[in-house]
Amino acid sequence: MTAARVLILGASGRLGGMLRRHWIEGQGQPLWQFRSNPPRSVPYGSVHVFNPLSDLPECGPVDAVVSLAGIVPGKVAALSMNIALGLAAIKCARALGAKHVFLSSSAAVYGASDSPLHEDGAATPASAYGQAKLDMEDAALGLAARYGVGVTALRIGNVAGADALLGRQRSRYTLDQFADGRGPVRSYIGPKEFTRLLQALSSLACCGADIPTRLNLALPGAVEMADLCRQAALPFDWHPAPAHALQSVVLDMTRLADLLPLSPADPAAIVADWRADRRSA
Repeated sequence: MTAARVLILGASGRLGGMLRRHWIEGQGQPLWQFRSNPPRSVPYGSVHVFNPLSDLPECGPVDAVVSLAGIVPGKVAALSMNIALGLAAIKCARALGAKHVFLSSSAAVYGASDSPLHEDGAATPASAYGQAKLDMEDAALGLAARYGVGVTALRIGNVAGADALLGRQRSRYTLDQFADGRGPVRSYIGPKEFTRLLQALSSLACCGADIPTRLNLALPGAVEMADLCRQAALPFDWHPAPAHALQSVVLDMTRLADLLPLSPADPAAIVADWRADRRSA
């Protein structure tokens, strides 16, 4: 794999912070984008300050763009801003001559299912956030086709430390309990593994590999949130799951496994990855 110049949009966010902490030196040259108040230094790579929604980047040609910028539930900005951010990533790629763009989408685009969710399956979001991410995918793919830019919408599972469980510190946690007595089951990945896969995908794209336009990103297998709590020694209580709660959101990882080696999802390994990231942060 070649050492590519990779522009990371949204370097100040949770996922961007994980990439900055765990980027493997020598495997691509990262260019970290901040809108304002950048850090004085980064462990590896260079810092660039601009607003992708309004500014043309002046950081020279790049081989790939990874867009981690996005609006999540609870933010003041409207979720529809995800569309503008996706389109901005495509425009940045075109301006900088990038071969490929990776957009941060979400497993939330799928909705409910009792079986693993494949990229070719139906996308019926159960939330406004999931619908906003699906709308972003469609808009960005359309613009990329017009510009002749390669693009992949990464449907990311739960990243430990950026999720609703391990990403929020509490004295005690509460988990939904469903009719079968179990709690939520999700696709997960740890911060270091997330970084490794994004770096590897960027290198593959720059080598001319055929990267699908929609790609699930997580570790293979289902992870019970209760097992994560036990491994992390987080005290929790059960409460009856509300009618709208989704018990299972598990991604089919066949497509990614055809591109890169993947280790099975293991709660102990995921918690260890998360703890290592917390120490480095």
